Amino acid sequence: MSSLVSTSHLQLATFVLGTVGWILCTIAMGTVEWRVWHVDNTTIISSGIAWVGIWKVCFISYLHVSPGYKEQFCHKFSGYDSSIPQEIYVAQGLMLIAMFMGLLGLTATIFALRNVYMGITHKTLITRFFLVGGFFYVFAGLCVLIPVSWNFYSVTHNQSIPFPLSYYMPSSPASQEAGAAIPIGIVAVILLLLSGTFSFSYRFPVAANPIMKS
Repeated sequence: MSSLVSTSHLQLATFVLGTVGWILCTIAMGTVEWRVWHVDNTTIISSGIAWVGIWKVCFISYLHVSPGYKEQFCHKFSGYDSSIPQEIYVAQGLMLIAMFMGLLGLTATIFALRNVYMGITHKTLITRFFLVGGFFYVFAGLCVLIPVSWNFYSVTHNQSIPFPLSYYMPSSPASQEAGAAIPIGIVAVILLLLSGTFSFSYRFPVAANPIMKS
């Protein structure tokens, strides 16, 4: 058993990295700051800054409130808003898939580590669950990479969004920059892909147990 446990330290690190990557994935998904828009007209968007996420757009306004009091207004994206760019709706679906795939990867890794540390030397079972976990980590990482890269591309090319009039948002910003969700997503991608790579590298020790099952 000691031989078996000694070969799983990298997979324990895999679990830690995968957990952090999955948490960052969920944080990026829920963060509204995917794109930060700077606008010239501050009549409604009083701060001159609006945050465009994959679920909603938000900005600070002083309208219809007491002097010196600010309020954050948010408009959730609807599936009926055909003007919303495709990369936002794709990001919604892929980030949800990534969160689910990452959770499956963690579950598979936990099951494999449980067998290792409990001395259950079932070679095929342990190896397959590490491999399955690695597949889910890599798949989750790619699902995060696509929307992060796509939205970052839109930011760098200052692409506009023809928001509905009810959003009180201009169709084009004076300038825009990547919000906090982009670097968070990039780190999540790196950790998830590393977790998958480490999971694939697991090698079951031949002499872990003389009555090893296959």
